[in-house]
This record gives sequence, structure tokens and C-alpha cells, in this order.
Amino acid sequence: MLEGPPGTSKSTILRAITANWGVPFVLVEGNAELTPARLVGHHNPARVLREDYSADNFVPGPLVEAMQQGGFLYIEELNRAPEDTLNTLLAAMAEREVAVPRVGLITALPTFRVLASMNPFDNVGTARISDSVYDRWCRLAIGYQDATEEADIVAVRTGSPDGELVADAVALTRATRAHPDLRRGSSVRGAIDLAAIAAELEHLGSYDGDRPRRILDAALLALSARIGVDEAADVTPEQVITEIWENHFFSRPGGPRRDPTTSTSTTP
Repeated sequence: MLEGPPGTSKSTILRAITANWGVPFVLVEGNAELTPARLVGHHNPARVLREDYSADNFVPGPLVEAMQQGGFLYIEELNRAPEDTLNTLLAAMAEREVAVPRVGLITALPTFRVLASMNPFDNVGTARISDSVYDRWCRLAIGYQDATEEADIVAVRTGSPDGELVADAVALTRATRAHPDLRRGSSVRGAIDLAAIAAELEHLGSYDGDRPRRILDAALLALSARIGVDEAADVTPEQVITEIWENHFFSRPGGPRRDPTTSTSTTP
């Protein structure tokens, strides 16, 4: 089980491992609609009416598909799936086999793995996971990357040759995670979009060399939906982002100074 906030490369890590192993990557989204039948599989209703139940008219679900192909079954947002659905995983995880009615016992290939992810900070739409399910997992806690790693990710994902822009995007994004008025900051996805949007805005030619203003506009677009303002704070996402932007560009020693009531900067 990979446990950590969104945007910490949980699924990317697993895709890289399966690509290296050369085995299938079977993705399942954990939600209330993930029933045991959808996870394990079902018999084709039309064929059942014509032929009765048989192994031939069984349609494998993602669990059986991953077991038969020796792939990775990856359940995203595990704690959003119903408890009875998770219980169907117990035999597959402990015994590496599952009994399917009117089909028989299905045994997994050696490379079969069950993996999952969950966001420990999100309680909306989640359910408690039973101890019997937890007892089958090995848990790996994943946090945010450091600034250097995030800059490398942004550079690779955007293809931007502008190292200064990448550094600014990462710094603004990381600052949202420590702001006192925010209960949720942005992942590196915010920095990726910020850098990409700022690069596109430069092509518009309407900023007259005002690089900080261009980055602010990009930050408002890229970060405002990705941050969560604390319910007790009397501020808007736009105000928080603007404050972070001002602190980054106009509060650094030796940097330009800015009157918060204006939109231009001056050099002392």
C-alpha cells in the first residue's frame, strides 16, 4: 500500500516497475461502484440465458485478469471502495488464488501483485478499512519530493529550458504546503502547470517584460483550484497565492521591492 498525498508519483512508480518487469498494469479506481462482481468478474447474461452458466461465458474482472496474466492489480484510492469488495481480495492476497462460482479455482502467476494507494488526509467519501484487510498489506508512506527533485520533474514534464522559471514555479508551489491559511497545498502538478502556462503567456507578448506579473497570472490559474483554504481563514485562494508570490519575488534580500497596492515593481 502506497500512502501519501496526491501528486507524489505513486502510480508513476508502479507503472515504471511493471514496465521494467514486462507485466500488465491493471488499474482499478476505488469508489462506491466497485462491487465484488466488478472486481472479480461476471457471467455474460445473454450467454447464460442461452447456454446456462459455464466457464466459457465468464467475463474476467480486473482481479482475475491480473492473476491470470501475472500483472499488477492497482487499486487507486483504496479507502473509497466498499468493505465487502475489499474482502474479496483476502484470498488472492493471502493464498494467491480465488474461487469463482461455476468456474473453479483461479491461481495467480508468480508475478501477480495487489497494490493500492490512499490519501490519508482526505476523509470525504472514504470508509474505514478493516483490520483483516490492513493485516495483508505492507505499507510504504510517500511524501513530497524535495525541491531539486520537483524541479527535475517539472523540467522533464514541461520540456522548459528556462531553469529560473522552473525554480520559481517549484518555489511558489512548495510554499502553498506551509501557508498557515491553507489546509491543503498543491502537489508538483501545480508547478508543472504553472511553468507551462507561464511559458505560453510569454508568447502572447502582452506583459512588456514584466516577468513577475506573468508568473502571478500563471500561478492564479495553476494553483487556485489545487489549494484548500482553511475554513477559519478569511481569505480567498487568490489572496493566498498573491501573498506567496509577493513574498517570493519582493521579500528576498537584494531583490526588488513592491508596493502591495500597485502592480509594478521598483528597484531600490
